[in-house]
Amino acid sequence: MSHYAWPFFTDAHRELAARAAAWVRDQEVDASDADAACREWVRRLGAAGFLRYAVPAAHGGALPGIDSRALCMLRETFAAHDALADFAFAMQGLGSGAITLDGSDALRAAWLPRVASGSSIAAFALSEPDAGSDVAAITTRATRVGADWRIDGSKTWISNGGIADFYCVFARSDEASTGSKGISAFLVPADATGLAVVERIPTISPHPLATLRFDACLVPDANRLGEEGQGFRLAMRTLDIFRVSVAAAALGFARRALDETVKHASARAMFGATLASQPLAQAIVGDMATELDSAALLTYRAAWQRDTTADRTTAVAAMAKLAATEQAQRIIDRAVQLHGGHGVRVGHIVERLYRDVRALRIYEGASEVQRLLVGRETLKSNPSR
Repeated sequence: MSHYAWPFFTDAHRELAARAAAWVRDQEVDASDADAACREWVRRLGAAGFLRYAVPAAHGGALPGIDSRALCMLRETFAAHDALADFAFAMQGLGSGAITLDGSDALRAAWLPRVASGSSIAAFALSEPDAGSDVAAITTRATRVGADWRIDGSKTWISNGGIADFYCVFARSDEASTGSKGISAFLVPADATGLAVVERIPTISPHPLATLRFDACLVPDANRLGEEGQGFRLAMRTLDIFRVSVAAAALGFARRALDETVKHASARAMFGATLASQPLAQAIVGDMATELDSAALLTYRAAWQRDTTADRTTAVAAMAKLAATEQAQRIIDRAVQLHGGHGVRVGHIVERLYRDVRALRIYEGASEVQRLLVGRETLKSNPSR
């Protein structure tokens, strides 16, 4: 892809992107059963070595640490081919991110190699029925019981819910605390007593989603991730790493939509010529290409900044996610419009992309939350304030 010639990337990044693009072109997975498809994608991504980019080298990964540019390039490449391929790859990183950042040596050694090989499926259990964007409002409780913790409550909208082998769960461990304080994180195996999948959630772009219930679910203190009471900070650190990769997935969807539109417009006969020769169609494609490049620049600027500087990346990551997901939605909408009736026919590529892209404006922080983050960080950095 021509944008990988930008100075954000090293030759190793470009080689990785080319290898991923060549590999994924030959992969087709039946998506009629989303659970089975995700399991198969995890297996294939692990066997091909791509899941090694979701964990550090010390525990079976490909690089010393999590490289945001590598994550983004892989997500963009996989999303352009198949939404479930991207989902399966992304969730291995997000689902295990809290272990990478703050897990004990024993937990890292036990679980991260399995994530990298694809032999275990990871999940990130943060959202609750009344605590989505307002993460600090979580009410799931973790209570000390001797050397263990008892977890009670529920989590919902959990990606990989129902197929995961373990969940990184965030619960309030200090009953007297409010807001973001007094929250701790725990690794909970899927077969833990007291953990149940109580609802599977169907969505317009099918992938494994579930509501979990914890009823006197006991986990040992050794499964705690990070310091007691620091779970909110750990959740935010994890999301800061992977939020910009959501923007990259949006780029992949949008780039595929633009490619399909160019092919369609060049072949579609219209008014004695082709759709591509019509000035209005040319203007629409021009808008699509411009928005795509602007979103890509923001996305890879944020990934590069996280990889190469010590600066906080909260604002630039939020800008990237906001711009890329919103602009991808517009790009794909235009693609549907230029495809005419074909664009709304079930099973057509742009129809599928129209369904795939919508959730990206909501999960890992809705667009409205990203606007607040950017505004807050901009005001903080204003010296005249």
